[in-house]
Amino acid sequence: MHSRGAAACRGLAAATAAVLATGVLAGCQAKDTGADGPLVRISEAPAKAPAGPPKQPPAPTPTRAAPKPPPPVQPAQRARPARPARPAPQPAVRMAPGARGEHVRELQARLRQLGLFGRNPTGYYGPVTAASVSAFQKQRGMARTGKVTDPVLAALRAHTHQPTRTELYPPTTRPIAAPDPRCTTGRALCISKTSRTAAWMVNGKVRTAMDVRFGSAYTPTREGRFKVDFKSRHHHSTLYDTPMPYAMFFSRGQAVHYSADFAARGYAGASHGCVNVRDKKKIAKVFAEIRPGDKVIVYK
Repeated sequence: MHSRGAAACRGLAAATAAVLATGVLAGCQAKDTGADGPLVRISEAPAKAPAGPPKQPPAPTPTRAAPKPPPPVQPAQRARPARPARPAPQPAVRMAPGARGEHVRELQARLRQLGLFGRNPTGYYGPVTAASVSAFQKQRGMARTGKVTDPVLAALRAHTHQPTRTELYPPTTRPIAAPDPRCTTGRALCISKTSRTAAWMVNGKVRTAMDVRFGSAYTPTREGRFKVDFKSRHHHSTLYDTPMPYAMFFSRGQAVHYSADFAARGYAGASHGCVNVRDKKKIAKVFAEIRPGDKVIVYK
């Protein structure tokens, strides 16, 4: 009996140990209330299982890549100003207003050959010459500067011939007009108001030609056929109190004579009706050759 009781006790102890172990595994805890009291099982409430499928952790929000820092600012370089385009070299000016000399005389003679210079060469480059050069430049399609450059001179020489001595040194500033028919016979002092020239002619040939000017609109020089009435080498006008050297009278107080005013002022002035001559040597030569009774023809 005693051995059976001991075996039963050992079986009970083993069973108890197994229950306790199972409780631990099942989440229970056996609590001993005393050495002789019964074991009381205390169970803990199991954790609630989730109603649905397990939530996935939120996906991480993608982060934008940080912008690249701007490249370091380089020190500003001062832009070099653009060099202006060099203008095309202009041809050198060979002749311009104010020039004087033989080269100007040749220029005028060549322009006269083309009908662009209405006077005889003087050797002085004035406004008339500049206007003639400008007219030539217009004909050739050149810039109208009124100045002579190498291209202008080359074109002018290509269209003209070398001036003769007579073309370079004519007897008058202005070309002599065609003589009036009354001047072509005998001895005549042929005076043209149009060309402002006087030509001393013998049998239709010009011996001497001179520049002349006439009276103003208030004291005009009379026109027509006259004759030399008398000559006065050192004449002095009592009416106008002015000298009239080498005077050759032809019409009631009007005469052909040398004029210092004409020599100084040119065509800016006028006479009181006489025919003024500005070349003293030429009028002295004509005065020596003309005789009273020779014809004086004044015409337009």
